[in-house]
Amino acid sequence: QVQLVESGGGYVQDGGSLLLSCVFPGRAAWRSYGMGWFRQAPGQEREFVAGIGWNPDLKYYVTSVKGRFTISRDNVKNTMYLQMNKLKPDDTAVYYCAADEDYSGLDLMSRPNYWGQGTQVTVSE
Repeated sequence: QVQLVESGGGYVQDGGSLLLSCVFPGRAAWRSYGMGWFRQAPGQEREFVAGIGWNPDLKYYVTSVKGRFTISRDNVKNTMYLQMNKLKPDDTAVYYCAADEDYSGLDLMSRPNYWGQGTQVTVSE
């Protein structure tokens, strides 16, 4: 079982920025996996936020983060990133990275194979 490793969460004021990272440890096949970010706020279901295909030019964002968040990947470092700008209190949640061997980056990710442990992002008013 692969455990993805996230980092970069924290506390920021409204309008601030954070950079999340996710490492896919020790597998050469990582480059064939699509990657994505989900988030879960208290009392709410986990929702998909952004995804990137094995082809890094293929990216998908949900409407609520489009224009504010940028997803990217470094296939040499086995690492995916989520640059979050213009953060809002509604972005407060635990953020999870995920890997899906069938994900293209063109739509929502529905059945990840692997998850990270989650990192808390808190945006104050």
